[in-house]
Amino acid sequence: MDKMTTIPHPDQARIVGIGELGKVHTRTRAAKRARGLSDRTMAWLFVAPTIALLLAINIFPLVWMIRLSFTSLNLSMSYLPLRFVGLDNFSDILSDEDIWIRLQTTAQFVIASVALQVVVGFGLALLINRRFRGHSFWTTIILLPMMLSPAVVGNFWTLLFQPQIGPFNYLVSLLTGVPPSSFSMTGEVALASWTIVLVDTWMWAPYVMLICLAGLRSIPDYIYEAAEVDRASSWRQFWSITLPMTVPFLMLAVLFRAIENFKMFDMVNLLTSGGPGSTTELVSITLKRAAFEKWRTGYSSALAIILFVTVFGAVNIYVKALNRVKQR
Repeated sequence: MDKMTTIPHPDQARIVGIGELGKVHTRTRAAKRARGLSDRTMAWLFVAPTIALLLAINIFPLVWMIRLSFTSLNLSMSYLPLRFVGLDNFSDILSDEDIWIRLQTTAQFVIASVALQVVVGFGLALLINRRFRGHSFWTTIILLPMMLSPAVVGNFWTLLFQPQIGPFNYLVSLLTGVPPSSFSMTGEVALASWTIVLVDTWMWAPYVMLICLAGLRSIPDYIYEAAEVDRASSWRQFWSITLPMTVPFLMLAVLFRAIENFKMFDMVNLLTSGGPGSTTELVSITLKRAAFEKWRTGYSSALAIILFVTVFGAVNIYVKALNRVKQR
């Protein structure tokens, strides 16, 4: 007897097809979800070490420093119980005349060094931008000081400034006739401040040059061509085209160098150690002495916070001004 073939009803076939299609979609969504979770997990695996490093190096020390700034911690007397002193450390700092003198010295150093670096760096950028024969070689030579460590630069110039064996004094003697041993660049009150400005400019003017060079090469050539058609002189082109269009880059260079010079420590410490007397004692050296010579950890933490807030506020104001210049 032949087996009977069962023909499914069309509605039943449709229901079965829809059910199978639903299972396929469910499996597809599950697979996509699994792949999404896997990608997210992989992303976190890559990002997590960086976040952990940031927390360990930046965030945690900052929080810990804020906590210590409200205490009387002195590591030279660590046997004493830790006391909460509130805002006493901040009050002592803000009422200390020596701190204000150090801040004034730092401000003078920042203004003098940054101004000189901008002038020299912008001049070098104008020169290199002419693309004369061998400009690549001279660009590399000019950039060499920037590639050195501040510690190396400090020791290098300390030897150059030695009154007995340093070639700098002999060069000055050759040009002026003054005996080489009659003056010391790092040991005289009138010269020490300009010494660190000179060395810092020698090291970081190439950095300003790079930023200015990027600004000069971003100016379209057709603007200069139009100015030449209008018979504008080179001096007129500089004041009407070159300088206005490089102002944002100059302001950016000033921002970067001012921040770095405000926290300058290593090179000044090697050149003069804040001397003679306290002529070149920047606020960073004062902070170092309070923290690692007098071991006033709570006091130095409060000083560090004051400096951070000062720089942060000044940078915010400056960046707003920079944005307004860019929008013109």
